[in-house]
Amino acid sequence: MQIIQKRYYTPEEYLELEEAADYKSEYIDGQIIPMAGGTINHNQIALNLSTELNFAFKKQNYRVFMGDVRLSIPQKHTYTYPDVMILAGEPQYFNNRTDILVNPQIIVEVLSKSTKGYDRKDKFQTYRTISTFQEYLLIDQTRIHVDQFSKTGKKQWTLREYDEEDEAISSMGYAYALVTVPLEISLQDLYNKVKFEPVELEGESPDVEGLG
Repeated sequence: MQIIQKRYYTPEEYLELEEAADYKSEYIDGQIIPMAGGTINHNQIALNLSTELNFAFKKQNYRVFMGDVRLSIPQKHTYTYPDVMILAGEPQYFNNRTDILVNPQIIVEVLSKSTKGYDRKDKFQTYRTISTFQEYLLIDQTRIHVDQFSKTGKKQWTLREYDEEDEAISSMGYAYALVTVPLEISLQDLYNKVKFEPVELEGESPDVEGLG
């Protein structure tokens, strides 16, 4: 059996390679992992949310960044590109590099089939090492469903789920929680122009002509 040895890169090597690359890659503890291309639904949801956020925060001290901005997570030796980030106040940069942020308050990931497990578990654990991180939204692109994790205390998070029966995603926070942003967005606006693929029910088979 052939043993394939993994190549480990330093953060400096990763950043140098990323500057010249034609596609984006994440860096996780020495490994460079190319990112899969996004779908139409993925792009539409991220755009819808960013547009609503940017308008809501026009006269407030928050900044919104989309997926081309890199995030550094030093405790986990990780660089990644969240789909959407919200910052309170001024951006803080890694080593004075204005293309790498370190202080998001809210992170949003639009789930894909290949990454949804990682986004829910390992990536969430990594994000929780960021001192400014207060809220995490996981948005499904195959159906109307959002998981909202909000920090309520040290090592304490609450989960609220939203689906087609709910009207809005609220980020008003709890009286006893740490600070989060004053925003409410409807699911209708979040999923505006998103077209879901039909789901084939288990046990059903497509109609086939010419068989008797």
